[in-house]
Amino acid sequence: MSAPYERPTLAPSLYPYAEGLRERDPDGLPPRGGHPLPDTARPPSRGNSALRYREACAAVTDVLLPFLDAPDPARAAVEAERALAATGVREQAVFAAAAAVEPPPEPGARARVRSFARHLVRTGTTVLGVAAGLGLLSRLGEPEDVPYLRVLGLLDGLVNSVDEALAPLDPSAAALVWLIGRIRGDDLRGLVDALAADDRAAVRDQLVSLPARARGMGPEVARRVAEAVGLAGLLRADPDHPGLLVSAVHLLARMTSSRDYHAEITRYAEAVDLYGTVAAHAYRLPRDVDHRARLLTLALDLHSGPSHLLPWPPGRREALHRTLLDTAAWPGEAPADPDGRRRAEWIRRTARQLRAAPADPPRFRIEVAVADPGDPDVVETRILIDGRPLVPEAFGAGPGDSPEQLLDSGALRAAPEPREVRLAEAYCTEGCCGALYVTVRREGEHVVWSEWRRPHGAAGRPDLPTYRFDAAAYDAEVARAEQDHGWTWPARRTARLIAAGLRDQPDLITRWGLRQGWISTDFREPDTTLVTFTGPPLGRRGRNTAEGEPRQFLWRLPDDGTLPEARAAETLRLLAEGDPRVYAERS
Repeated sequence: MSAPYERPTLAPSLYPYAEGLRERDPDGLPPRGGHPLPDTARPPSRGNSALRYREACAAVTDVLLPFLDAPDPARAAVEAERALAATGVREQAVFAAAAAVEPPPEPGARARVRSFARHLVRTGTTVLGVAAGLGLLSRLGEPEDVPYLRVLGLLDGLVNSVDEALAPLDPSAAALVWLIGRIRGDDLRGLVDALAADDRAAVRDQLVSLPARARGMGPEVARRVAEAVGLAGLLRADPDHPGLLVSAVHLLARMTSSRDYHAEITRYAEAVDLYGTVAAHAYRLPRDVDHRARLLTLALDLHSGPSHLLPWPPGRREALHRTLLDTAAWPGEAPADPDGRRRAEWIRRTARQLRAAPADPPRFRIEVAVADPGDPDVVETRILIDGRPLVPEAFGAGPGDSPEQLLDSGALRAAPEPREVRLAEAYCTEGCCGALYVTVRREGEHVVWSEWRRPHGAAGRPDLPTYRFDAAAYDAEVARAEQDHGWTWPARRTARLIAAGLRDQPDLITRWGLRQGWISTDFREPDTTLVTFTGPPLGRRGRNTAEGEPRQFLWRLPDDGTLPEARAAETLRLLAEGDPRVYAERS
């Protein structure tokens, strides 16, 4: 007869359910997101779904704590699962609350909590119970838990929790669970199949055959691929393999991109090791513009990007930076094709900037970073304090704001009247994941940065102190950065000159009943200046229409070889003489 605390329903435990699915199709992958859960795995709503996240986590903590030291972990797991179902909260809050529980220091008590967690993971019938066990194992798991976690990672609703619980135990296995649950593009499918089959020879073959522009190869995917294949170890074991070195440089450069919600390079545990192996063998790479541009991308990130913040031994980062910079140098004529010529010019400009940077970093430094045109990204203003990049360390959810916003506007100039300045915005938007603000003011012989503000929180980021800079040195650095045009290219220089002209003569736009928008270069076509403005459409007789909402207009000015000063002057003259909607297109 069953004990009274045993599960009274026929609801399947999720681990055996997932194991059965895998055994029925051992060579197949689950659908994107994972296999569907059985109908019984999600308890019916109990009316608490509107709880705020912190309230939901607190409710879960209140449920779990009494069971952690129970003498019978199996019985406690059944009763805890029932109690969790009664809370009505979602599995994300359950996992987070369980992961935040501080394990007891006494070995016997830790063993009881671990046993309780394992019962939830291995016998739980609901996603809430299993998520609670996974959260506890994220801090208490041991190697014997890895096979169970990998199987549960095949199920919808558990991929993220399994990933977080598995990462401290086996980063490669965690990355594979994530890739299996997320990736379905043809470019990466062969690699994921080889990883799932544990065919190491096929893994290497698939890795080196990945297209240079593999669809979906964003920064996080690049990190997960590197973790899943054990990239640092692969390259260290066979550094002479040309295709493997090319793949390593590609993935490492992708991890440095700011086009994601985190700086993925700082989340890659073997980044320092991989950087060292890549730099030591970079001279073996083909001497073409593509490989040199990627090496320079790495040098730039080591200098002033998130890679600067990795745990470097003294002097190691500087040595690797010099090696990569020297190897990436472009000595000859630019390629004939437009894309190659654009990238070669970027290599020359960026290498010149990096070589001109002071060897001994000053207290306060401003630099503008332009990404490889072959892998378009934002142009960002990087603030370095005592040589360390501020934004990735203090914020990390997105790049620094553009030089047009921070330098051309004079936003960083200090005055006696305090002024709040936004230094960075999240990759998505400020309204979604926040931004980084500071208040700048002049106090006698100092400029003070204080009253930091990070909307939407700064989980895992250090508290920021008040910084005091020598006012004369600060003013000189801001003036230098504002006058430094070495990072620009003709179309961007044209855009900045047009924007400066409109700051001096705003009526050139407003006289036509229009409002100025952003003026920059096209993200995908960097040799095209883009002037935007909003206002009503033109009617048939060239007059403003009174109907409908204002429209955005885009005026494209492709680089035609005219000097930026002349091109900007001509654009301002046209604005003075006629309605720009005649030239522009509606977005």
